[in-house]
Amino acid sequence: MLRKAHRLHALLHSADLLDRYLHAQLARLDLRPRQARVLDALSQVESCAQVDLARAFGVTAASMSTMTQRLVDGGFIERKVDPQERRTNTLRLTEKGRSLVEGVHAAWQRVDDRMAAAIGEDDAERLADLGFRLRDALGGRPPALAIKRRETRDGAKKRPLNPAVSKTNVPG
Repeated sequence: MLRKAHRLHALLHSADLLDRYLHAQLARLDLRPRQARVLDALSQVESCAQVDLARAFGVTAASMSTMTQRLVDGGFIERKVDPQERRTNTLRLTEKGRSLVEGVHAAWQRVDDRMAAAIGEDDAERLADLGFRLRDALGGRPPALAIKRRETRDGAKKRPLNPAVSKTNVPG
């Protein structure tokens, strides 16, 4: 039976429909979904090297540079050369970017609400749990968590990305 044999198609189609809705929600903020995720990740780690952000998102440094340039141009993040590591650009949210994170979360909540309206709250919660489980089983991690793990792993080799943010006060 086609319906059971091609689960991937159903997931991709549903994801595409939700992605279109998310694009419309984020367009109100003049953002794209990946830009919103970058802002959210930076809000959780305070600052990080651009190359670490690219690794956490699974994109090339050039691709991350293009994406972050749009956010710099919009005044949402600032990029500075690390004085101790001159080949490294460090990214951090500006006040304008920090104030936009709440709007990003509200857009994400509207997508969650749409899912719950379509399949019911319990099934939407179960679908999210299964999505997280699948992501983790396939080796994926939330970008902010990947950055924090890299900071922890590399802490002995290089200075922390943001010494003011300790493991105990960084949101999980």
